[in-house]
Amino acid sequence: MPYRDLPPQSFWKSCRDGDGFRLGDIYAPRFALSAGDRVATAGSCFAQNISQELRRSELTFVDTEPAPRGMLPGVARAFGYGLFSARYGNIYTARQMRQLLDDAIDGRVHDTAIWESEGRFYDALRPGVEPEGMDSPDEVVAHRLSHLAAVASVVASMDVFVLTLGLTESWIDRDSGLVFPSAPGVIAGDYDSTAHGFVNFGFAEVMDDLRAVIAVLRMVRADLRVILTVSPVPLTATATGGHVLSATTYSKSVLRAVAGELAATDPLVDYFPAYEIVAGLPFGPANYQKNLRNVSDAAVARVMDLFFAAHDLSREASDETATPVREEEACEEALLEAFAAQ
Repeated sequence: MPYRDLPPQSFWKSCRDGDGFRLGDIYAPRFALSAGDRVATAGSCFAQNISQELRRSELTFVDTEPAPRGMLPGVARAFGYGLFSARYGNIYTARQMRQLLDDAIDGRVHDTAIWESEGRFYDALRPGVEPEGMDSPDEVVAHRLSHLAAVASVVASMDVFVLTLGLTESWIDRDSGLVFPSAPGVIAGDYDSTAHGFVNFGFAEVMDDLRAVIAVLRMVRADLRVILTVSPVPLTATATGGHVLSATTYSKSVLRAVAGELAATDPLVDYFPAYEIVAGLPFGPANYQKNLRNVSDAAVARVMDLFFAAHDLSREASDETATPVREEEACEEALLEAFAAQ
């Protein structure tokens, strides 16, 4: 009988009756991480929590675009410093990640990626990192080129890349195919239906984009290890016109399926089930704050406890007197709540 010799975690009843749904057995790493390994992060809002926890661990967190000396932590965070391994802000889609790497390799700045608002100019590919905007398009270009050099440095520096997949929905420039992390007009710029379009990436597109991302990274580091996660944070809004719950299920399902397929076929790609640990059926709203969107501090801690335990790594205790490690995530997508009918 093929089921007779399976372990307890393979059965719903055993997990249901076990302590904490046997979450200690949910993750068996495909490869080891060791103290000192250089780890870089990118992804959607939830990935900011992972970055903060990795900084406190035995791993070496790669940060090629740190805050200027003397900048207060709250100000640094508002300007996009310290959230990830470079100051790229939230990367919500696989296409956005692919685009960033291509631009970093080529040192390319897109004319259509400079937005204006009230006389100030913004990098449309990371509009949240300069909340006050810049004085001129030339300043945006100079900052962008410096940033792309920092991204290239991340690629050259890391042993392990942790990428958190967040969304399949995105907004694009129709002529160039350039994707934006937020819709034109939300932070800066002006929405033009003739110039901008909505896209909801499917399985094949996300798979193609992620394979391209990994291929580019391995041009620099052939033995790069990649850990994929899926954000448990639901969509703030869907541009499909459908129900946001159905849209969230579609988006997370596509991302989870792609991540699972890549992990099953590439020995140097692993999937860490942060999504299941937070959003899984046995846990539900208890792992979220009152808005049923932001993940609770306790749930984030549980996710990272399981990750570090599986890799037999430790991390420092947080300093209770310092600025809280898990502040509200800097999240452009959350700004869409302002457009909901009152």
